[in-house]
Amino acid sequence: MEPFSPRDWPAADIANPYPVYRRYRAADPVHQAEPGTWYVFGYDDVADVLSSKAFGRNMPAHIPGRNDALRRSVENWLVFLDPPRHTRLRRLLSAELSTRVVADLRPRIAAVARGLLRPLAGPHDFVKEFAAPLPVLVISELLGVPGSLHPWFRERAEWLQQASSARAARDGFTKAETAARELTEYFAGQARLRRRSPRRDLVSLLANAPGLTDDEITGTCVHLLTAGHETTTNLLGKSVLALAARPALADRLRARPSAAVDELVRYDAPVQMVTRWATEPRALGGRRIDSGDKVVLVLGSANRDPTRFPEPDRLYLDRDTSRHCGFGLGIHYCLGAQLARAEAEIALPLLLDFLPGRTVDGVHFGHDMVFHGPTRLLLSRWAG
Repeated sequence: MEPFSPRDWPAADIANPYPVYRRYRAADPVHQAEPGTWYVFGYDDVADVLSSKAFGRNMPAHIPGRNDALRRSVENWLVFLDPPRHTRLRRLLSAELSTRVVADLRPRIAAVARGLLRPLAGPHDFVKEFAAPLPVLVISELLGVPGSLHPWFRERAEWLQQASSARAARDGFTKAETAARELTEYFAGQARLRRRSPRRDLVSLLANAPGLTDDEITGTCVHLLTAGHETTTNLLGKSVLALAARPALADRLRARPSAAVDELVRYDAPVQMVTRWATEPRALGGRRIDSGDKVVLVLGSANRDPTRFPEPDRLYLDRDTSRHCGFGLGIHYCLGAQLARAEAEIALPLLLDFLPGRTVDGVHFGHDMVFHGPTRLLLSRWAG
């Protein structure tokens, strides 16, 4: 088959990549796009790599050297760490993003969601007015960021997104570098304050944890802001698209929002691809992967693999979605999965109640097949 190259896709394939995935999954499920770079499409192979110690999660090499603040921050993001640093930091954060903590936060999530929905009487861009600000406001609560800084935080979270690999060719690193520098300076100052006067927030937890460096503290804070923002924004936008096309599913979502959210993630994952690097030679799907090879796991394809999920192109809200790949698997299973689920479980039923009689009037996807979702989603009437 021709080399798999999402950078060259037309808009129609970006909006709906699943027919492309299907072709590669059937014909070349462990596909060598170029020497040293592989794309993996089948569920079993993707799950194997995600759960294997033979594949590591290194800091991405595509960040230009001139972006020093961005590189220094990203080097300390949990998602790019391997054990033992990953184990130590994840253990520290897990308690603060546990089921209990998220449950206690649910009333505040609901209040934030209602506050964002109230002004949306007329036509609006759902991403700009709701899907993007909601997760930023929620993670700001956990970090202890005052309300007066929420617009500033949201803008810098959006700037950091410009450093994703798909956007780098358009000089997206410039704003991302500025955001990384300003956020690092902000959190460094807050950490100093929290050491003198701790509060009940994540900055205080990190600032007073034994053994963490200043770079680890600020990098983790910046990562929590970004990780909790774009993925949940994409989940909400894609869920609205799916539900708007299937108004009959509204009652099922209201009845079982938790199961519905996991099926929505499986059906159209907000993160379509993640990357690992082979730390030793391995056989995968009948192909030889050499040490140092880059292995891109196509989560969106794995979640549509019919050998794992019967009728995978059907959105079935009562489906058994156990071990879907939408939040990853293994030691890098999404730390914020509980929080993302809670935000969607609360927001989507509220949307069905607050926005009756609306339909999708326009949608645009950014050219990004890693963090995948609508960048604009215009609603004028809601069907159902």
